[in-house]
Amino acid sequence: MNPILTKAFTAGAAINPYRIVQFGSADATVIQATSSTDAALGIANSLGAQSGDRADVCLVGIADCEFGGAITRGALVTADANGKAVAAAPGASVNARIIGVAMVSGVSGDIGTILINPTQIQG
Repeated sequence: MNPILTKAFTAGAAINPYRIVQFGSADATVIQATSSTDAALGIANSLGAQSGDRADVCLVGIADCEFGGAITRGALVTADANGKAVAAAPGASVNARIIGVAMVSGVSGDIGTILINPTQIQG
């Protein structure tokens, strides 16, 4: 059993399933993350959401996430331009917002598990 803290938000735009999300422009809204510098909040569940609909977001625990590139288990992961998980590799003096740690290795298009632990690192 994998206990997960899931919270319902309103989708501020379309959110694909298994994608990293960030806060939207209004309270209680989320949008799909589009960069490693976005304030990653959690991972959308298997349903995703259309704009204005309810979006269930996994905030704490182990959740499935679509990979956007090659990731090795144990790597810190962040969002790419499509909200997919990629290995964090910030440039010098650049802050990257981390959604968590990859629990499995995988490649682009794989659905892998992430231990959600939002934080920030600097290159």
